[in-house]
Amino acid sequence: MRRRPGIGGLQNAAAARDQYRLLGENVAKLRTDLMKEQLATFRSQLEDFARKHKNDIRKNPAFRAQFHEMCAKVGVDPLASNKGFWAELLGIGDFYYELGVQIIEVCLATRPHNGGLISLDDLCKLLGQRRKAVRETISEDDCLRAISKLKVLGSGFEVITVGKRKLVRSVPTELNKDHNEILELAQAQGFVTVDEVQRRLNWSSGRATDALETLLEEGLAMIDDGHRDGKRRYWFPCVSSVSSYAGADTL
Repeated sequence: MRRRPGIGGLQNAAAARDQYRLLGENVAKLRTDLMKEQLATFRSQLEDFARKHKNDIRKNPAFRAQFHEMCAKVGVDPLASNKGFWAELLGIGDFYYELGVQIIEVCLATRPHNGGLISLDDLCKLLGQRRKAVRETISEDDCLRAISKLKVLGSGFEVITVGKRKLVRSVPTELNKDHNEILELAQAQGFVTVDEVQRRLNWSSGRATDALETLLEEGLAMIDDGHRDGKRRYWFPCVSSVSSYAGADTL
């Protein structure tokens, strides 16, 4: 028969477990302290880097994007506030707040043409036109960061992906899977017909018509009935060229 451990044996086992637990806690604390020390060093080096290259960060969009990646790796958000060290050093907070205001203005100006849905590429081109006097080049990454700050307004600003294209939505319109598939299909030539939607997506006539009419009612589509074949075209400015926006040069 196996002998049960005595009281002394149980006490020794408990003491050993306590020692292992304390040892584990000490090791974890040492690792945490070391990581904090390393992060503090990285942040200090990041600030030195920012001071040295502040002109490149402000003027070069590619350099600016790499700088943001470096910040993210050490848990720094230069856009968290428009006050403080980063704002004073780089003015980077003000840059994105100003860009956010301009994005709102462009989205409002183009809304009568696209129903509040504009491709990210077209948005960047229109912003570039109105920022010529500033001579500060902006990138899609800049626009995405500025749009992320607009979400706090709760006014529907959001970036959605349709196929391989990013679209900026400035109205709280909810697009379902059917709507997204139609928008993706329309990217090829800027428009679709009911017959094409039926054939390409294998839908019924009712499903295709219902989805297209909803997009039309939401202001995301325009109709064109002036063709010899008698087929109605549903045009989508949000996936067409920026040149389709009337008055784009005056934005």
